[in-house]
Amino acid sequence: MPTVLRERGFRLFFYSDEGSPLEPCHVHVTKGDGEAEFWLGDEVAVAFNHCMNRRDLAMAMMIVRANRSALERAWHGYFG
Repeated sequence: MPTVLRERGFRLFFYSDEGSPLEPCHVHVTKGDGEAEFWLGDEVAVAFNHCMNRRDLAMAMMIVRANRSALERAWHGYFG
């Protein structure tokens, strides 16, 4: 699970096996016991949320949006 970014207590990462066929470009975000997945692309969207409270989810969304280009580059660099 390559970690791409750590910010404000959040860890942004990819799973090494993102499905076959490969799922669309996205990032997983954890903080404490919560985890969310965000689709990247023209519009950042929450794919799922597991136990992340509203405040943390909003902050995670802000971090993902602010770093979207770098996250997309990291995705394509890792998965090809």
